[in-house]
Amino acid sequence: MNASQASPVLWFTGLSGSGKTTTARCVEAMLRERGVRAELLDGDELRETICRGLGFAREDRLENIRRIAYVAKLLSRNGVTVLVSAITPYREMRDYVRAHVPGYTEIYVRCPLDECERRDVKGLYAKARRGEIAAFTGISDPYEEPTDADVVIDTRSGALASNAATIADLVAPPLRRGGVG
Repeated sequence: MNASQASPVLWFTGLSGSGKTTTARCVEAMLRERGVRAELLDGDELRETICRGLGFAREDRLENIRRIAYVAKLLSRNGVTVLVSAITPYREMRDYVRAHVPGYTEIYVRCPLDECERRDVKGLYAKARRGEIAAFTGISDPYEEPTDADVVIDTRSGALASNAATIADLVAPPLRRGGVG
């Protein structure tokens, strides 16, 4: 499979708590129901495995994304539709992925900061506001909102199933039910 035949790489970017992974999991399930080979790469899980030891300084964050992009590219060129859920806070990172990963589709999971903080079951935002977590995206480190995302969903006002279907339909139309004709 050459670069022009690479499977899609759906890259979900947004603040912590915006609904990236929840939406990506729903899209993954829809795609599998439609017969699409799909794999979710979750940024939190990858930080504990192939990205272990990386911190949150800018260069470490860039290296984290380079590693995730490499794995996504490998899966994609082998016929797997890849869903990546990673904050990816800097435009520079997203530009890198767009330039190096064929089939890249940027999905901005938009959700206001106050809503992300309200959803935060781990209490990370509160810790960041108290200064207990340094370089926390959206509080003490910037999140540069995408200006040219391929898809924008809003998880505060948009329903999960509707948002996920919008994205899944880009890759594979829903299966038709009933008889032919």
